[in-house]
Amino acid sequence: MQKITTFLWFDKQAEEAAKFYCSIFKKSKILGIVRHLEGGGVAKGEVLTVQFRLGDQEYVALNGGPQFKFTEAISLMINCKDQKEVDYYWEKLLAGGGKESACGWLKDKYGLSWQVTPTILLEMIADKNRKKAQRAFNAMMQMVKIDIQKLKEAYDG
Repeated sequence: MQKITTFLWFDKQAEEAAKFYCSIFKKSKILGIVRHLEGGGVAKGEVLTVQFRLGDQEYVALNGGPQFKFTEAISLMINCKDQKEVDYYWEKLLAGGGKESACGWLKDKYGLSWQVTPTILLEMIADKNRKKAQRAFNAMMQMVKIDIQKLKEAYDG
């Protein structure tokens, strides 16, 4: 069992969201569903939590009601090896009503924020040559979905 598990609060879509995420990421599956017992103002048998795994990371989705919403203050970052992966996750996570943001960020149809990030971007902006790093950073700041070729062109000057 992993030491820290990300717990995601949904209104009533915990199971739907978990299935959506599992359909996108390889090596993913629903690990278990806990249903409400009697009492607490919720019908017996309704989904309370869904435990699921995306790759090697476990999550729990909770049907907690409408009082709390996701914000950009927390996001899940996907490290992508190439443009094909960036494009794949970008398209899949926007499906069904997601919204593009900026600099490789988006919100899925449940309002959860994701960063679809090519690993080369992280390498570029950490480069010891701060001029090259700054050019890559400036290029990224102008993008919605990250375009690796344009990043490379900016980085190289």
